[in-house]
Amino acid sequence: MNNKSINKYFPIFILPTLIAFSLFFLLPFVMGIGLSFTKFTTVTNAKFVGLANYIKAFTFDNDFIHALLFTSLFTAVSIVTVNVFAFSLAILLTKEIKGTGIFRSIFFMPNLIGGIVLGYIWNLLINGTLAPLGVDITFDAKYGFWGLVILTNWQLTGYMMVIYIAGLQNIPGELIEAAQIDGAGHLKILFRVKIPMVMPSITICTFLTLANTFKMFDQNLALTAGAPEHSTEMLALNIYNTFYGRVGWQGVGQAKAVVFFIIVALIAFVQLKFSTRKEVEQ
Repeated sequence: MNNKSINKYFPIFILPTLIAFSLFFLLPFVMGIGLSFTKFTTVTNAKFVGLANYIKAFTFDNDFIHALLFTSLFTAVSIVTVNVFAFSLAILLTKEIKGTGIFRSIFFMPNLIGGIVLGYIWNLLINGTLAPLGVDITFDAKYGFWGLVILTNWQLTGYMMVIYIAGLQNIPGELIEAAQIDGAGHLKILFRVKIPMVMPSITICTFLTLANTFKMFDQNLALTAGAPEHSTEMLALNIYNTFYGRVGWQGVGQAKAVVFFIIVALIAFVQLKFSTRKEVEQ
């Protein structure tokens, strides 16, 4: 099929996807932004209130600010730990060691488990570990924080590892051999050759870790449900509890959702710009 035929039939092939995207994403998204400026219980009784919902979200609800700070700290810690562990495993599993294929499969498996199931599994494991101390994961916010970090690392490390392995395997062997001939040791090869060469993989893994952790909901709900007293409540769970758990706060919940979207979009944009620039520099 030549280019003229492709151009001729392109609108026909793209139309179903475009209609579905408009109906199930674009239209609800625009309606959601509009509803954030109203007080409503259903879309049919919405009353315009201007910026009142946004003001209420930031001034009348301290839990929202705490959830934002908690989520930001959790995301920062998880990005570092997940990618350090994933890259370290990738380095080990690209060496000529027997059984590396089996180990790759084992480390990847946790990513296949659903978030709710994973949260309940780790809730049981962590509570069982803390039982001799007479406490559980909801006793103190620090237990919930590090429980979420452990869960996230267990779930995401294997997935990021696969991406790093692909990047490491694409490094030309001649480049590493040339560095060895020049007298470079293992650390110098790692920091001067391997890491610069896998910058595209680092960009992808950082973005995926950021997106998965900042938007986390299922695992947070199953592991701590925000306890104790909303101190381990992340942004997505806070928005959910505001919208469905507080009478008359649907508009505020919608405003929080819009703020949440803007924050995620800005962070993702800045991160991609920074990482892409580092790739070009390398």
